[in-house]
Amino acid sequence: MKSTVEQLSPTRVKINVEVPFDELKPNFDAAYRKIAQQVRVPGFRPGKVPARVLESRIGRAPVLDEVVNEAIPAKYIEAVRAGEVRTLGQPEFEVTKLEDREVLEFSAEVDVRPEIELPDLEGLEISVDDVETTDEEVAEQLDELRARFGTLSGVERPAQTGDFVSIDLSASVDGKPVEEASTTGLSYEIGSGQLVDGIDEAIVGARAGETKVFTTKLVAGEFAGQDAEVTVTVQSVKERELPEADDEFAQLASEFDTIDELRGDLRTRLGRVKTMQQGVQARDKVLEILLERTEVPLPEKVLEAEIENRKHDAIHPFDHDEEQFAKALEAEGRTLDEFNAEVKEESEKAVRTQLLLDTIADKEKTSVNDGELTERIIYQAQRFGVSPDEYVQRAQQSGQLTAIYADVRRGKALASVVRGTTVKDASGSEVDLTELFGADESDTAAAEEETQVTEEAAATPAE
Repeated sequence: MKSTVEQLSPTRVKINVEVPFDELKPNFDAAYRKIAQQVRVPGFRPGKVPARVLESRIGRAPVLDEVVNEAIPAKYIEAVRAGEVRTLGQPEFEVTKLEDREVLEFSAEVDVRPEIELPDLEGLEISVDDVETTDEEVAEQLDELRARFGTLSGVERPAQTGDFVSIDLSASVDGKPVEEASTTGLSYEIGSGQLVDGIDEAIVGARAGETKVFTTKLVAGEFAGQDAEVTVTVQSVKERELPEADDEFAQLASEFDTIDELRGDLRTRLGRVKTMQQGVQARDKVLEILLERTEVPLPEKVLEAEIENRKHDAIHPFDHDEEQFAKALEAEGRTLDEFNAEVKEESEKAVRTQLLLDTIADKEKTSVNDGELTERIIYQAQRFGVSPDEYVQRAQQSGQLTAIYADVRRGKALASVVRGTTVKDASGSEVDLTELFGADESDTAAAEEETQVTEEAAATPAE
């Protein structure tokens, strides 16, 4: 087999392959066996029909078609490996010459990873927000904890924000009932924003037994984007009573004996969260600088696939009904053109990020061990609410295990750049992010946190 690689652009090549027929003998043998199972010839058992008899019955053309269809992908992979071509996405094949019993020639156009010149980041310095936990933030956390142990009691007064109400809902558009918007006995916290726009304003001030009617724009379903008349009946009003913030509550809600100890623990936890936010901010700023300083050519087909995947994910909840999706966008004050422009911009950044981090990972010779891959799988499984085994099974079926590996590798590559960056807070003090990103590549103590912090930036476009 002979092959050559023709560079069409920085992101696309044409691979020309020439295969002598004597190399295709295994393909012919497999084709005869396959066709023999499908053709019935008197005097021969299924699968035992000789090749010459098969060709006399069905002709040579079906055999050649089977051989060519099977041989081209395999020979393409051989050519890719021989030429050390870093391909992206699926190739476009074209048979350029087929001389029976002589030679098969074909070409394959495919996107490839471009050569990327990385910028000099020596001496890079960025600034992140200060970590400061206020008394008000601690009090807010304490109130949220108290709310978990709160009790609901019925009241006779009008409903107000923060109350829990039991309501019956019905809606109609131009007099036609909206079935999916009708329910009874629904429990709702006023002000939580969990239902349609306008419902809080309608309920506040209503007493048990009162009915209110208001108009809102539906954002999903058959009538997405249309104005609906909504009728809500308040069946009951309850207020939440919070337990006193004292030592007794601390013992009930935590492992601490005093409320001061509980407040101290909440302050510590808030500090950790803000330190994590510093890490995310540092990561994002470093990535933005990398993207600004680096020229990354975009592979056309890879970009198209990423755009299509994002559009598919957006319209999927609407059963791929483009009209309903457009109405939902209108309800949000957006147009389809604006959505398409946003998707294109986000997709371009995602693909550039992928290619850039892959280049850094290659330069740093970044690898991923089994423990790091397992941590990512467990983390992703928790996000999707499935077991790790089920998540792995789904990933295998969809061919995404390689993408998961690539995500972890890209995350580690970005983390290595952050480690080499001087990070200071707004007050000018240097920030130590070792706990999040590790001291060096061999640091495994922070692997799980590093995986989570770097995950968003390492999102994988479709390949």
